Amino acid sequence: MAGYTCLLIGLLDIASAIRPGMREGRIARITHYVPGFPDSLARATSLAAGILLVMLARGLARRKLRAWRAAVVLLGPCAVIQSLRHHEIIPAVVSAALCGVLIAYRKEFYALGDPRTRIRAVGNFILLGLCSVGLGLAIVGVRAHEESGGRGIGFADRLQQVLYGMAGLDGPIKYSSDRVADLVSFSLLALGLVTACTTAYLALRPARHGLPDPEDGEDKLRALLDKDGARDSLGYFALRRDKSVMWSPSGKAAIAYRVVSGVALASGDPIGDYEAWPGAIKEFLDQCAKHAWTPGVMGCSELGGQVWTREGGLHALELGDEAIVDTTSFSLAGRTMRNVRQMVNRIERAGYSCQVRRVRDLPKEEKKKLREDAAAWRGSATERGFSMALGRFGAPGDGDCVVVTAHQPDENGVDRVRALLHFVPWGPDGISLDLMRRDRTAEPGLNELLIVAALKAAPGLGVNKVSLNFAVFRAALARGEKLGAGPVLRIWHRLLVFSSRWFQIESLYRFNAKFQPVWEPRFVVYPTSRDLPRISWACMQAEAFVVLPRPAERLRQYLRSKPRYVKIRRALPMAGVQRS
Repeated sequence: MAGYTCLLIGLLDIASAIRPGMREGRIARITHYVPGFPDSLARATSLAAGILLVMLARGLARRKLRAWRAAVVLLGPCAVIQSLRHHEIIPAVVSAALCGVLIAYRKEFYALGDPRTRIRAVGNFILLGLCSVGLGLAIVGVRAHEESGGRGIGFADRLQQVLYGMAGLDGPIKYSSDRVADLVSFSLLALGLVTACTTAYLALRPARHGLPDPEDGEDKLRALLDKDGARDSLGYFALRRDKSVMWSPSGKAAIAYRVVSGVALASGDPIGDYEAWPGAIKEFLDQCAKHAWTPGVMGCSELGGQVWTREGGLHALELGDEAIVDTTSFSLAGRTMRNVRQMVNRIERAGYSCQVRRVRDLPKEEKKKLREDAAAWRGSATERGFSMALGRFGAPGDGDCVVVTAHQPDENGVDRVRALLHFVPWGPDGISLDLMRRDRTAEPGLNELLIVAALKAAPGLGVNKVSLNFAVFRAALARGEKLGAGPVLRIWHRLLVFSSRWFQIESLYRFNAKFQPVWEPRFVVYPTSRDLPRISWACMQAEAFVVLPRPAERLRQYLRSKPRYVKIRRALPMAGVQRS
């Protein structure tokens, strides 16, 4: 309620500062002594305070202590300005009341700040700058009838007036009265100051992640995985570079997580000794409470879900099933494997062959080439995956990973890699699928060939179990198409099939079912039912199914990928331009 009220007050302040036809208030009594200045300054102050209150509303809703402090400081001047500028006292009373409520309930705003990064300064400058330019155009546009120059003034002139005014300079537009000129100049200057000051604050504040760096504890995580990694097939994915780690007091268990849109999203089961899981869960939930994060767990096993619900007082919901194949009993014989067998034979007759190797056995140049091929074959510009994706290939320390490549000879008889699979270790005798990429111009069926090759070669690598893809809502898809399914289940089945047009829900389930796996249920853990939409939204962002525009991140990627050129001496005219 405090957040929504703060947002409402901020929007009203912005509207009152932009709207030209406001009734004269008490502040107009002193305009005879200082013509135009008091009202213009009050409007500009109201505009700046309104923008800041809108920016603070989300922080108040999340119980952030810094947002509370800033809101208490701003609401007082807002109440004074509103009481002086208008005959109606209601807006001033609301602002003063909210300020009093915030002070009275100050203990409710205890949350610490989120991890700091200077990239936010760039995003603030771009986003707030665009909003400020838009508000400036509105301020100039509603006073077009008071411009000197008539119809000769166009959009370019008004945009130039806004940009100049935000920098504190005079623009090309002249107004018929000094009062309007002062009002426009003060308002535009206020927009520029708010944009500049907030950007400078975000850029100059010391960078503090406030979270453990996963690279600092990577050796400890690997030690836990070597000891207890066989318990969960998703354990190795805790080594992703974008995950933070929360340790139990004893250091025998850890939880890997990432904060997305105010949700502390953990994946899989806790890592390490089962007896130390409760301590890690308690530390994780305490950290969430300090920062007012919503805790959520994606893809934990049934055992992990039981511990989370018992120790954390949370709730669990079945999310889907993981396909696990026993390599010691896998065979292409039999009627149930007929389709896979025929597809594999057809691909092999087309000249394809497969190689199954550990990553440490790959030459350096081949690893580099496979990394480039995997990036080129990616179906989208964004790397997807969070809970069941490592996010890298061939990095130091990942030598135990398994790569399966499909080769086809070209017209010169040289083998070309047309597809690859990448598996991460799952304890001493298991592997878990991480990456599945293929050349879009290659024949369909390569993925089946690669998986069959991996399953056949697995015993020779000491691998007895292979975890394949995760099928979301697999049970509903399987039961909904059977005879006797109820109306609710059939509706849910049809909805999932319809959603499969955009997300790989049914197709992934059908693909996994070809290999006759054992289905292991996976769960999502959440505090209350009202938190489910927020956790679902965070999961979709983490898995990159929903990619929000991030101008700062795009700018950084562009600068990293932009080719840099060096000068070539004239003595080498045929060398061309060399890319550094």
